[in-house]
Formats: sequence, structure tokens, C-alpha cells
Amino acid sequence: MPQLPETRYARSGDVNIAYQVTGDGPFDLVFVPGFVTHVELAWGLPSFAPFLDRLASFCRLIRFDKRGTGMSDPVSGAPTLETRMDDVRAVMDAVGSRRAAFYGLSEGAAMSILFAATYPERTGALVLRSAFPRTIWLPDYPWGRTEQEYQRDVERALRVYGHREDGREAVRSLGVFEDHEVEAFLDYLRYGASPGALEALHRMNKEIDVRHVLPSVRVPTLVLHGTEDRIIPVDVARYIGERLPAARVVEIPGAGHLALGKPAESVADEIERFLKGVREAGGWEEEAPDRMLATILITDIVDSTARAVELGDRRWRELLEKHHEVVRANLARFRGRELDVAGDGFFASFDGPARAIRCATAVVEAVAKLGVEVRAGLHTGECEVVDGKVGGIAVHIAARVMSQAQPAEVLVSSTVKDLVAGSGIGFEDRGSHELKGVPGEWRLFAVRADGG
Repeated sequence: MPQLPETRYARSGDVNIAYQVTGDGPFDLVFVPGFVTHVELAWGLPSFAPFLDRLASFCRLIRFDKRGTGMSDPVSGAPTLETRMDDVRAVMDAVGSRRAAFYGLSEGAAMSILFAATYPERTGALVLRSAFPRTIWLPDYPWGRTEQEYQRDVERALRVYGHREDGREAVRSLGVFEDHEVEAFLDYLRYGASPGALEALHRMNKEIDVRHVLPSVRVPTLVLHGTEDRIIPVDVARYIGERLPAARVVEIPGAGHLALGKPAESVADEIERFLKGVREAGGWEEEAPDRMLATILITDIVDSTARAVELGDRRWRELLEKHHEVVRANLARFRGRELDVAGDGFFASFDGPARAIRCATAVVEAVAKLGVEVRAGLHTGECEVVDGKVGGIAVHIAARVMSQAQPAEVLVSSTVKDLVAGSGIGFEDRGSHELKGVPGEWRLFAVRADGG
């Protein structure tokens, strides 16, 4: 048997992420997996191994198992998209990859979209395969599944752990497979995750919604979709392509949601042609990005003028200094970046919305011990980057959201809420609001103090 690539581990927080590197091409390609994987057992799949070899023939291919699956550490529950981005960065840092193309498959596409918008300096190009930006049906997203349909999908997926015939049926529902591939793929799924881990992944995936992020992805993007996909209609690929500023949509004849064998060869052909074209056109030349996705936090002390009059100049100044210490300590704790301080208010940015929410909540709780109340507003959006600082309409929206918050309340836009799927953060609907100077109505949500 040919020697398998060595599996190594990258440390992401307190979790070990298993990864493999194959090929030595002139650029890096990070394979962001969907569903369940196992970096070593993948080489035993009859026609998937040749597909991986093909990718590694023209690039340095970087593959990994999501935390909780395959050879990565088991974890409780399912990781959020934000946590998965942290894991990808940890793997890239471990292999010395400063900038890479990303191949996001199925659920991995949503994370790849978010990564490309948040870290444009580390993203050379994007390939999305069988992608879906949202899972559940809405009037403005008719391709989503109803709650009942999704529950049936979860029940069918969990059949891989039952009788083998039921498991084979579940595998066949995922894509186009030859008979000899079904057995191998069934074992691959069984070894790749436990029933509890798979169910947790499905619960998290149900909450995915990155539609608002699509216009913020500025890198060249190839959207691939199988004409025989029975899980995600091809119209979804067209929907994505219309909303990405630099995208091309290619439909793969005969390919299902997952594709092995001949359809996989077509997928590899398209990926190679696209990525080589991007590189030859100078797509990997590193430039400081002038736009990026960020979560903006704006805070403000409630009734600060009245408190200043009540306390007097010296005591108010001392209180402000303690307030600033608390805020800065929590910004450091949650990887926030202080951008400005205006009197008693802070303006900060984060590369992840869940961290921003947890920072805001911690600040509200901590300053209460000082005898003051703070309100906070959060919004995630595309920001202009000038001299290392962020600005633009997203900052104005965050400020307007903050102005609607009650004392000791953390208020977020619907965009923020949509991007923290699986985080365990709870919200209370505050209804639709008009934000001064911002077109349209905005749905706002208050972070629940109990976190649930």
C-alpha cells in the first residue's frame, strides 16, 4: 500500500485539530470539509483518494478534521462558524500558510464565505461546492427546508449508525455513488463521528445564515453545483453567484450533493482551471485589504452627564478611569481591538460576533459593580479599512443600534444574531426599528442576561 501522509495536530485554544498536507504546488488550497470527515480514512475511499491526489498535483493541499470529528479532539456540542475559523487559522499558522485558496464543501462553504470576508488578507480565492448560505425556509429564501423536513433529514442521517441497509440508504441520499463506494463511505461516516456529534452538527447547521455576508466577499470565487443535487437545488448556487461581487457559477452534469468518480474529475478540472487562472492573473499578490467584515461594538454610560454632576469632577474622573480599565481588560480577554474612546463611550472591532457579544455582556456586568450602567450596540458588516482603522456604514449602524438599547442591555442587529449559530447565546426579539440615517427597517435583538 502507498504510504499515507502524516497526520499532525495544530493547537486551537485547548483543542487539537488533526490535519494533513499533501503536494508541494506553488500555492496553498485549504479544503474546508462538510458534514463528517476522517483525514486518514479518506484515503480508503475508492474514488475520493484520486480526487485528493489530483488536487495535490497542482497545489499544496491542506486538509483537516473539524473539532469533534475524525481525528480531532472530541468536544461537547458543535463548533460555531467563528470557532471553526479559529481552527482554520490555527492549521494555516501551523503549516506556515500566510494566504490560501479555500475549497468549501457543503456546510464548509458557509464558513469559507465568512472567512473570506473576515480575513481577506489570508484569502487568495474561494471555491464553493454544493453551498448553502441558509438552511431553514423563509419567504425570501424559498429553497430552505421546513422544520419538519429538516427533522426528517436528521433522522435519516442518523440511520448510518443503524442496520447497514438503512445506512446505505442514508449514504445514497447524500449524492451520486457507485455501489462499491457506498459501503466504504458508510464506514467512513461511522468512524468519523459519533451519533451525538453528528446530531449536534445538524442542530448547529440548522441555524446557519450567512446571506448578509455574501456582498462582503471580494475575492475571486467559483461556485460549483451538481445538476443532480437532491439536497440543495441548483437555484441556490445562482442565488449565491448573483450576490458575490466576483463570482462565476458552473453546473456539474451528473454530480449530486457529494460526488465521487467521474463527476469528481469534472470538479477537479474546474478547480484547477480556476485557481491557476487566478494565480496567473496576480490573485495571490498580497495587498493590504481596503474592506473587511468586522463586528463593531459601541458602548455608552447611561445618564453620564447626571452622574458627573452628582459626583463632581474628581470622583467622576476616577470612576471613568476604572470604567476604562474594565472595558480594556475585557477587550483584551475577547480579542477586541480598541479603535477610539469618546468621553465615556468605547468604539471597538472584533473578528467574530460571538466574542463581541461575550465581551459586551462581560463589560455590562463588570461596570455594574462600579455603580454605573452601560448600554451596548453591535453590528456585523463590511467596513472600510484606512490606516489600519475601520469605518463606514457598519460603524454608523452599530452606533444607532446602541442608541436603541436600554440601560444594562446588549442590543444586536439581526446580522449579528444570524452569525452566532450554535454559540448558545440567547436573544429576545425587540422588533423592527428605523435607525436614524440608515435606510430601511432593522430587526434588533437583546442578548439574554442568562445566556440561554
